[in-house]
Amino acid sequence: MTGSEKVEVQKHIRCVPGDVARCVLLPGDPARAHRIAEQLDEARLIAENREYVVITGKTEGVPVSVCSTGIGGSSAAIALEELRNVGAEVFIRVGSAGGRREDIPIGSLVVMTAAYRGDGVSDEYLPLGFPAVADLDVNNALIQAAKELGYSAFKGIGTTRSAFYARHPELNEVLRQAGVVAAEMEASTLFIVGALRGAKVGCVVATDSNITLEEQPTLAEKEALYMQGEKMTIRAALRAVQMLEARQ
Repeated sequence: MTGSEKVEVQKHIRCVPGDVARCVLLPGDPARAHRIAEQLDEARLIAENREYVVITGKTEGVPVSVCSTGIGGSSAAIALEELRNVGAEVFIRVGSAGGRREDIPIGSLVVMTAAYRGDGVSDEYLPLGFPAVADLDVNNALIQAAKELGYSAFKGIGTTRSAFYARHPELNEVLRQAGVVAAEMEASTLFIVGALRGAKVGCVVATDSNITLEEQPTLAEKEALYMQGEKMTIRAALRAVQMLEARQ
């Protein structure tokens, strides 16, 4: 192979140009990547390395890829950077999150329009004064897709944190007063890296818990409710991809 023919395999996702579609769904959980793949036609496993499972297929004839990112902003940033290197342009995080309003039941679909930057990674890319905001086209496609599918979608600003078990009650209360809809661990990083790298990024999550509820379900009950919500997020994300590609 000559130097001009050399193709760089990405270090972590182990992909090369042509492996992934223009639009990529980004679940955190590798198992969720496989569950998304079950909804695709012609799905084929491209690569599997560390937390990264990359699958490419089609949804209603539209090419789409899936890449799991693991937990947290550091691994999510790596995924977006390397996917962008091999040609991906549009990204939708399809994740789980904790509800942060009393009116958001566990298992709800939430479209995060922006995020508080508590991720501990995005400040390595841009100063904290720069907002972490979803791409407007992707955001609107997700909202339209949910509506078309008959889903009740909560919409608003979420909060992204860096440490799952750390507790910051004062910050949580301030954010609650500001009306944040959900808390998770990747969105603000993806919004910021996407902005800097010229990518369009959106985020749809299903709530797997809600600390504001007076009566807390058991873990098994929460997981059952979450799985119902996850199905909605996957369908909404795939429908959004179809819409976005039709507008190309």
